[in-house]
Amino acid sequence: MVQQPVEQTIQSSYGLEHHGLLDLGNVYWNLSTAALYEHAIRNHEGLLAHLGPLVVRTGTHTGRSPNDKFVVCDAETEGSVWWGKVNRPFEPEDFDRLQQRLQAYFQHRNVYVQDCFAGADSRYRLPIRIVTEKAWHSLFAHTMFLRPTPEELAKHVPDFTVIQAPGFHATPDVDHTLSSTFILVNFTKQLVLIGGTEYAGEAKKAIFSVLNYLLPRRGILSMHGSANYGKNKYDAAIFF
Repeated sequence: MVQQPVEQTIQSSYGLEHHGLLDLGNVYWNLSTAALYEHAIRNHEGLLAHLGPLVVRTGTHTGRSPNDKFVVCDAETEGSVWWGKVNRPFEPEDFDRLQQRLQAYFQHRNVYVQDCFAGADSRYRLPIRIVTEKAWHSLFAHTMFLRPTPEELAKHVPDFTVIQAPGFHATPDVDHTLSSTFILVNFTKQLVLIGGTEYAGEAKKAIFSVLNYLLPRRGILSMHGSANYGKNKYDAAIFF
């Protein structure tokens, strides 16, 4: 199969206007692994190491920043979230103000979009959209989440969108965050905003947090785990 030229994957921002992403540069939709490798290297986001892995640096954040994660407290969540040190409340007005600044940040910038699924069971999986300013973050999403078939992609409508902008930093005194880093989950807007950190795993964990809120309400116990099997398909191992 011949790889589709990268140029043909440049599309309009249709579907992103819903979250106020206007006047963007090039919008790269659902690039393949090979194309994202190429973009990441050309953008000087990382290096190709021996035998092929892409090596990147995540800056000051080499892991998650749980103290910078908030959930918007509104009519949807006020009585259904266990508020405390783990689930910190965030005012809707502060979210809207920070979102507006983030929208301005993205103007005239290239963005990468991945349409994916979180969860393998078609009855319960969550269609998601990951919007990033870095190609390697898009590659992370492309690898981590489940990829739709061409038929599924043609009618893919995200139930949750993640906008990831490591180059955009909050101003704590203005935005009421704890630092310049933020991970904000808004269940009413079905939107996650991430900024001030290059650690790609924040997008994964944010979606897991969304599933941990949505699935138990449908009678499903959500778990962070995986499974594999050996040469004998009945020789399985489950990881939690």
